[in-house]
Amino acid sequence: MEFGEAILGVGVGERPASFEAFSAAIDPEWIAEALAATGTASLRRRKLPAEYVVWLVIGMALFRDHGIPEVVRHLDLVLPTARGARGRVTPSALVQARTRLGPEPLAALFTQTAQVWAGAAANATRWRGLALYGVDGTTLRVPDTAANDAAFGRPSTNRPQGGAAGYPQLRVVVLLVLRQHLIAAAALGPFTRSEPALATALWAEVPEHALVILDRGYTAYALFHTVGDVARDRHWLVRVRTGRGALRWTVVARLGRGDDLVDWTPTHPRASVGRGLPATLRARAVRVHRRGFRPYVLLTSLLDPVA
Repeated sequence: MEFGEAILGVGVGERPASFEAFSAAIDPEWIAEALAATGTASLRRRKLPAEYVVWLVIGMALFRDHGIPEVVRHLDLVLPTARGARGRVTPSALVQARTRLGPEPLAALFTQTAQVWAGAAANATRWRGLALYGVDGTTLRVPDTAANDAAFGRPSTNRPQGGAAGYPQLRVVVLLVLRQHLIAAAALGPFTRSEPALATALWAEVPEHALVILDRGYTAYALFHTVGDVARDRHWLVRVRTGRGALRWTVVARLGRGDDLVDWTPTHPRASVGRGLPATLRARAVRVHRRGFRPYVLLTSLLDPVA
């Protein structure tokens, strides 16, 4: 399943039936810390305090086929009145509560959950001592507002009359733990910005002793120098393009059948000159051929054929 399909699949199928089951995976202290760090904690008693609004936003994602007031009732997110009766909150109050909260606490909570969940998952499923990560991206429609239009833009359409799409779209690129598909970090930007450009914000989040698997769209000389770090035991692996735009390299040594140590020299000198990068990149090219499929080549910084 691609990342875009996974995002659209959130809230489909089995979902928690009670607030207790719903909240078991998230430590309430994480929410309290996120609110305190962003200065958005409720300072006075409200029917819908800030920590409940955080739960509401998460619930809106998991119960997308429910109206917002229904999510509030389902998760019992309103404090009781002084007499002990179940409180009620109007739709306009829900909008005001979400506006008061803002995006900062949710971003802080995402960072906290990503560090805990993704880190543990990557450590539990290491391959030859390396944590396995992948990078993927997609576009998402956002509400049709002037602010979103200015920030993210709209794609063009294939209609004969031309014009732009009906909704603005943002582009999101994520670093995720491959086997569990847990997101470790995310970068968001305008629709017009490419995935490799957005992904530059993610490379600092790759930990030591890790292998990042990239698709062909991320084949870039400077990027490989950024991701690969021998001192930190950080590595990359990418499937090489064929045909037009294919890479050119010189074989340095034969490591085995279809397994070569190579020096890649970028086609355009500006890829290295002016960036303080070496004129060549030492890598390993491995030819893969599965029965019934066309052969392809993997390029990687994993240079030791034994390890």
